[in-house]
Amino acid sequence: MVSEQAGEAPPSTAEVAYAPHMRAPEGIETPAMFLDLDVVEENIARMQRAIDRTGSVMRPHVKTHKSVRLARMQLEAGAVGITASSAGEAEVFADAGVADIFIGFTVWAAGARGRRIRDLHERIRLRVGVDSIDGAAQLAQAVHGSARRLQVVIEIDSGAGRAGVPPQQAGELASAAAGLGLDPVGVFTYAGQAGASRQAREPGAADERRSMTEAAASFESSGLPAQVVSAGTTPTALLSAGPPVTEVRPGEYLVNDADNVRLGTCSGGEDVALLVAATVVSTAVPGQVILDAGSKALGREGNPQKGFGVVPQVPGSFLRLLNEHHGYLTVPEGVRRPQLGEVVTIVPNHACPVANLFDEYVVARSSTVVGRWPVDARSHLY
Repeated sequence: MVSEQAGEAPPSTAEVAYAPHMRAPEGIETPAMFLDLDVVEENIARMQRAIDRTGSVMRPHVKTHKSVRLARMQLEAGAVGITASSAGEAEVFADAGVADIFIGFTVWAAGARGRRIRDLHERIRLRVGVDSIDGAAQLAQAVHGSARRLQVVIEIDSGAGRAGVPPQQAGELASAAAGLGLDPVGVFTYAGQAGASRQAREPGAADERRSMTEAAASFESSGLPAQVVSAGTTPTALLSAGPPVTEVRPGEYLVNDADNVRLGTCSGGEDVALLVAATVVSTAVPGQVILDAGSKALGREGNPQKGFGVVPQVPGSFLRLLNEHHGYLTVPEGVRRPQLGEVVTIVPNHACPVANLFDEYVVARSSTVVGRWPVDARSHLY
């Protein structure tokens, strides 16, 4: 049930400046996800150059884009491998020829999933996250009898409170994993708290570096070398890279989104490459338009304070509500209201779930379609 009143003043939202590449390609059928290839190429090159200067390496997270072609672009630019979130994602990229994959998730490798982990282990260089002895035991059972030991990376909680052991327990868990027949090669972390605000980025990165220093010391005190010290989301990658961190795993940097604009990790619009085209399908209510992009195109990543995406072509507008197929865009008084049939562009709050909602990217350069690329790992969640 809709309780908001059209035309009311919107809360503060991201200042996403409109850039020419944001114009939806002509003739596109909406709702559609389109990708500006010029911006993608520049985003990849810029991050790779910056991380190269720190001495760390890039292992980008493909859960953001789920595209084999985009992963290949990242690898060709200098990434040493990729990070995936599930066995399913890893299988898609392994089938496409990617030979070095870290599943940055504490996989419970029972039953069929255990057999899939074993298959991946036997055909590529695979690493898997672990944060418990029981989880390690499941992985060891899954790969029992393999010609080589499965590499595991101990997950450390650096303040996000999501998964991972305290840094000082890294060595104990690593020793236990080794005793089970696994090959513990290092530690990794995710400082989700760094995404809370612009002011949280530096403290979040400091949490990563501190926890990784402590975890690596604990790991090595057990007599095992910490070959891998992995950190760095898009908000923290440039702040966390460098010793002791050996690799960073940003994902959203490739396409960016309104949340990254809010956090200051990208520009106000020039660096945003993933966009959703939507058509105005109703102007019946004064002070608002209805777009044909709802939660099934944008997900539910938003709230009443920041809205559910940003429409830079309509200054001061506020995407205040989503139904499954309806987007409620409040247009302030004095601002031109888009007309029926007009196509506008939405900058999603969070790019990752949007990529998983579409079958393909409409790929463009300067608002001209140059191809259509499948979202290869769409819905490969397990």
